[in-house]
Amino acid sequence: MTSPEAAALQTEIRTLGPCKLDSALPYRTWADDKIVRIFVDEELSDEAATPFGVCLEAAGPRKKLYFDPTRAKCAIVTCGGLCPGINDVIRAIVMEAFHAYHVPSVLGIPYGLEGFIPNYGHTPLELTPAVVADIHRFGGTMLGSSRGPQAPEEIVDTLERSNVNALFVIGGDGTSCGEHLRFYSCGGDGTMKAAQAISAEVQTRGLRIAVIGIPKTIDNDINFIPQSFGFETAAFKATEAIECAHTEACGVPNGIGLVKLMGRESGFIAARAALALKEVNFVLIPEAPFALEGQGGLLPALEERLRRRGHAVIVAAEGAGQHLLDQQSGTDASGNPVLGDVATLLRGAMTKYLNARGLEHSIKYIDPSYIIRSVPANANDKVYCGFLGQYAVHAAMAGRTDMVVGKIQDRYVHLPLELVTRKRRKLNIYSDLWRAVLESTGQGTLAGMLPPL
Repeated sequence: MTSPEAAALQTEIRTLGPCKLDSALPYRTWADDKIVRIFVDEELSDEAATPFGVCLEAAGPRKKLYFDPTRAKCAIVTCGGLCPGINDVIRAIVMEAFHAYHVPSVLGIPYGLEGFIPNYGHTPLELTPAVVADIHRFGGTMLGSSRGPQAPEEIVDTLERSNVNALFVIGGDGTSCGEHLRFYSCGGDGTMKAAQAISAEVQTRGLRIAVIGIPKTIDNDINFIPQSFGFETAAFKATEAIECAHTEACGVPNGIGLVKLMGRESGFIAARAALALKEVNFVLIPEAPFALEGQGGLLPALEERLRRRGHAVIVAAEGAGQHLLDQQSGTDASGNPVLGDVATLLRGAMTKYLNARGLEHSIKYIDPSYIIRSVPANANDKVYCGFLGQYAVHAAMAGRTDMVVGKIQDRYVHLPLELVTRKRRKLNIYSDLWRAVLESTGQGTLAGMLPPL
């Protein structure tokens, strides 16, 4: 019997038409008719009021293809902020398209979605195995990226003129963008919403172009994707900054190491890095609004920590503490609300509070954000990126569209774009992950850290 929650999730994958061509791949492990049943609970989605099961289409090669690979043309675009592993995904797509399917042409679209717009004057790159052979050794994206809204009509014009059959879009979820009717953002949080708009325009024109998303976000906040590629690398690099902050804090009387990590609305990097390096005393995330003073306040707890141990380490996600800051107006190029600076808030509040109590101290502030997102992927993320790229090509050649490739509970599956763009994934403060953070830091007595009874 299907639960109401499962029934509300649209998991069917749209196809461009019947697959009539035999695949030339030599494999015997075909994914045809394979269904993956996953268990959805609060760790995976906050839509799970009670745990339920849902069936998803398995990723992988199909016996029958929609496109004739030897006549197909693909395009790859990368959008939004940088993230470890983008080059690995690009390389995997190109290698799979050329070596497995013998696709004659793969275009690289420069500088995000604006690369489709003729007025910008960007020239597409012809991607071959030789061109991408070594790009996985480096961070960033060889194609470049951009932010800002572009018209899907102009994007599809270029796809049509270029005779592209499959578009691979590497980017984020899009829940905060796409509010306009015709223009969609190419920021990291707007890319999958943009892919939806492109696919809708393709469908309106009756074109046969597969649109396949590969979800990317360093904040790990894409709906229904437990862990996005590059997140493991980012969390590891974040621990290096925390370790430096701890060393600095221990080097002076009443030293305070303050580290600000990425996480606009989701505190996954802060939580994971704090658990990896058990030197953190306070973790501040957007999902758990904290108080500065009074009963359960951060500042009294910090004072007690300093008087007892002589040093402290605080890790704050960039979106933490917004309820304590003056409301900012406007949005950035990706359509995200402009954030106030939690680090400035904390440094000022700590200095004022501790000085008033005659407690000499030294604050060492570290913001490693651009270092974290610009490094090459580690070994585990490289393996993950390789699978995502390969499975994306398999999906496109079989005529799948309006979908992303994702890994859920160690299985690679196809997810509709509508599902991953529905909302932004946040750290559930009822979860075992957050409970582990509270146990590791001992901050469970702070106001706002525990969910209401």
